[in-house]
Amino acid sequence: MSRATGTPATHVALLRGINVGGKNLLPMKELVKLFEKAGAVDVATYIQSGNVVFSIPAAAFVGFEEEMAAAIEKRFGLRVPVVLRSAQEIATVRAKNPFLARRPDPKTLHVAFLSVKPAAADAARLDPKRSPGDAFELHGRDLYLLLSNGVGKTKLTNDYLDRTLATVATVRNWNTVGKLVEMSARGGS
Repeated sequence: MSRATGTPATHVALLRGINVGGKNLLPMKELVKLFEKAGAVDVATYIQSGNVVFSIPAAAFVGFEEEMAAAIEKRFGLRVPVVLRSAQEIATVRAKNPFLARRPDPKTLHVAFLSVKPAAADAARLDPKRSPGDAFELHGRDLYLLLSNGVGKTKLTNDYLDRTLATVATVRNWNTVGKLVEMSARGGS
């Protein structure tokens, strides 16, 4: 694991598919220890579904997604995608949600955080009719979702997004996005 010096910057790690439905169980205390071992400081988690706010020097940040995914697999035997955003990026996601002007029920708002910005040809393959009643807007590496029928009934699943956009997606509800913005503004605490 990397060790680096320098001024730490705050980031958010979004792990996909842990502690959901009794599968891929990963204790948050152990996850914090893995992040600290990799050189992260001020590590804090939010709920049990793999949201980690941490600070790390820029020199240690390069390749950190892959490093953490490998560490989780080695320690727990779980192949878990890790998607990262800076504190500024997560704050921008919250501020720029194109669906807020519609004043929807916040429970219908979600964001699919993508590991990489999809190619234009892949983005063009997103089918607006795939999940009637639902809507989406892609902004760079973030796919805003308005899931009027609920997240459990949408056909805009991680699997569909991964295949269509040739990337890795992990979805968070609007409440979680807000909490991660608050935590990352305070440096994780």
